[in-house]
Amino acid sequence: MPASKIPNMIMRDAIAEDAVCIGVLGMQVFLDTYATEGIRSSIANEALHAFAPQTISQLITQPGVSLLVAQVNGHLVGFAQIKLNASHSMIDAADAAELQRLYIQERFTGLGLGCQLLQAAEQHAARGGAGLLWATVWVGNERALGFYPRRGYEVLGSPTYTFQGETHGNRLFGKPLVLST
Repeated sequence: MPASKIPNMIMRDAIAEDAVCIGVLGMQVFLDTYATEGIRSSIANEALHAFAPQTISQLITQPGVSLLVAQVNGHLVGFAQIKLNASHSMIDAADAAELQRLYIQERFTGLGLGCQLLQAAEQHAARGGAGLLWATVWVGNERALGFYPRRGYEVLGSPTYTFQGETHGNRLFGKPLVLST
């Protein structure tokens, strides 16, 4: 069933009270995506740091960063994290924004929720003055590697990401934005 048909689904800006739920959902999706061979200390430390409630609380109040949440029946099922004025060494555009995270709880994938949340993130970035939205995707995330091109994103490069002393390959996707009225 498409996201627009999910009963009682709403999208809104995150508020301070969402920090714990965003953190737990973020950790769940992160581990489902990146801990494909189990948990090791580098993955555990990254998840605990990136999704700690205080980290999410800081993101919610950080100027230039926005979190959009998707809720069904009062339960958080997805979120998008957008950073305005985000440059990247492989992108020439001065008016770029970064989609830092687009996380959907597994049982809600395939229902169109990701598409709807991505569109909301694109519009948010465009309203913030961005002419391009970019995102990096881990090369092991086959679902996301297929998702972005279907939504009009082009591969702009192959950067790496290092965390906890480990370096991982990524694909850099970008899409020009048009503010819809």
